[in-house]
Amino acid sequence: MAHEHQDAPTDFGTRFAFGIGLNLVFVAIEAFYGWQVHSLALLADAGHNLGDVAGLALAWVGLAAGRLPANDRHSYGWQRASILTSFINAMVLLILMGGLAFEALLRLNSPVSVDEWPVLIVAGIGIVINAATAWLFLAGSAHDLNIRGAFLHMAADALVSLGVVISAALMLKTGWMWIDPLASLMIAAVVVWGTWSLFHQSLHLLFDGVPHTIDLSTVRAQLLALQGVVGLHDLHIWALSTSRVSLTAHLVLATNAPPPDEILTQAEHLLHEQFNITHVTLQIESEDYAARCELATPHDYDGCLGTATPEKAISVGTTQ
Repeated sequence: MAHEHQDAPTDFGTRFAFGIGLNLVFVAIEAFYGWQVHSLALLADAGHNLGDVAGLALAWVGLAAGRLPANDRHSYGWQRASILTSFINAMVLLILMGGLAFEALLRLNSPVSVDEWPVLIVAGIGIVINAATAWLFLAGSAHDLNIRGAFLHMAADALVSLGVVISAALMLKTGWMWIDPLASLMIAAVVVWGTWSLFHQSLHLLFDGVPHTIDLSTVRAQLLALQGVVGLHDLHIWALSTSRVSLTAHLVLATNAPPPDEILTQAEHLLHEQFNITHVTLQIESEDYAARCELATPHDYDGCLGTATPEKAISVGTTQ
């Protein structure tokens, strides 16, 4: 029987290398001028950008680890590394922004004089660099949480740099130095808001949660709607990585159902086309076998404990 496979993700290695190098140079420039002109907003943006450089590096490592081949000790390979790096990325950003907010609150009580023009120029350059780096990862952000994390961080950086430009312009016009720490607090709030979704989703996937793009009840209903399928149990959906989803289930067939191979082909096509699930393992059971399960219910045979005999069970799965 033919099996469908998910297309390999675009190679983002060159983009990661370019983005990391470009942003490291900018972080050094931004930190130097922030220190020279006593701008907490500029230093905050530099610290945030440094965190994003580390995040880009982590995402790159996760992407590379996920492509390591499977072996006898790691039968799925290292695909989950991309989920782990997304989680670490989010945690680092949240911690950095907590420290930034604390320092900004201290400076609100004791504002420091800031030289506005260097802040305007450096932050303006930051808008261009961060927007360009975000664009590098735009193509993969819709289908891969790891790539999406890189894209969101750099897009947020562009917005943060814009906020620094606006705050420097306001200070230049009004002379109010408290605008600098206030802008820092706003930067921290924007970054935390943008990072929370990444943190929540990556933590959810680490504990084998159903990916947010898939509704399990809809998958169940679609499988039960297949011709010849009269029951379904042991349905599990989880993420192998930030871009690959796996499913296992037991399908109970009617006595007069179409041939098992035909049902399996329809099920795999359905799961791929409607839910983008390509790593599928389905076990076929007869009504007689499913009815013998100790905890079987009249409707979906939830809780089946036994293992089907070779004559009444067929396991099919896509390869790694």
